[in-house]
Amino acid sequence: MITDNVLGRQVKSGLFSRDTIKLMRIPFSYFLMPVFVFALSQSNDLDLGRVVLCFIILHLFIYPASNGYNSYMDNDEGSIGGLKHPPRPTKNLFYLSLVFDAIGLALSLFISVQFFFSVMAYMLVSRAYSYKGIRLKKFPVVGFLFIVFFQGAFTFWMVYNAISKGSMAIEAVSILALAACSFLIAGFYPLTQVYQHEDDKKNGDITISYMLGYKGTFVFTALMFLCAATLLFFYFHLRGESGFFLLFLFFSLPAIIYFLWWFIKVIRDKNEASFENTMNMNLIAATFLNLCFFTFLMFNATR
Repeated sequence: MITDNVLGRQVKSGLFSRDTIKLMRIPFSYFLMPVFVFALSQSNDLDLGRVVLCFIILHLFIYPASNGYNSYMDNDEGSIGGLKHPPRPTKNLFYLSLVFDAIGLALSLFISVQFFFSVMAYMLVSRAYSYKGIRLKKFPVVGFLFIVFFQGAFTFWMVYNAISKGSMAIEAVSILALAACSFLIAGFYPLTQVYQHEDDKKNGDITISYMLGYKGTFVFTALMFLCAATLLFFYFHLRGESGFFLLFLFFSLPAIIYFLWWFIKVIRDKNEASFENTMNMNLIAATFLNLCFFTFLMFNATR
């Protein structure tokens, strides 16, 4: 006989239960928005319908599906991106991630077949990153390179093609913009891992941040951001839009100031490499990058 307690646990862990939805971490998609908005701002041939659909597909279905699958595979007990005290994942989280992926892939066909296969490629790589049979996450350099390429350059190219009225070949997109996106991700991604060193060690995952150490992660981030800024300088200079680069530096100031303040605190006490400080860094960086690229979009729309 099924007791009330068992029934309660089943309801609590249902496919669309509060805990299962929470582990999809839909609000975390906000931190991945800058690449999308940057691609938006660089297209001169926007299709509004495609823009809205592409946003929904990536930020409401594909990214959350990756989050859910990752949480299911990791079975995290400590804080994860966007959740300080995550509930324990159940099999329903795995099923819901598949549902979200299926919906995202189905909707992508309304944009183009090319976009469908691009989304599928992104989805498969995200699975390979977490899937225990492959677990790219266990390989610090290889896993890192896959993340920065697919969340950076690949996503920019995928969105750029999806939101434009005409089909654009990769040659039409400046390689500098693609590379800049990957270096931006390369800078911020290790910071999202800096508070998880102990949990990663328990799971046998050697992330790039764990390999670099606390101080090394901050130094590496600074170097990656410098590379991204250099690429954006040349990108906008060659386009005759040097003013946009100055705007980028202006909007980057809050994140740079917080980063330096946080780095000093971590040098004094490694416990300052905490979940709260990491989320604050992510929020500041994502917010001001989004504002920056929305500003680019508005300027380009009025020309």
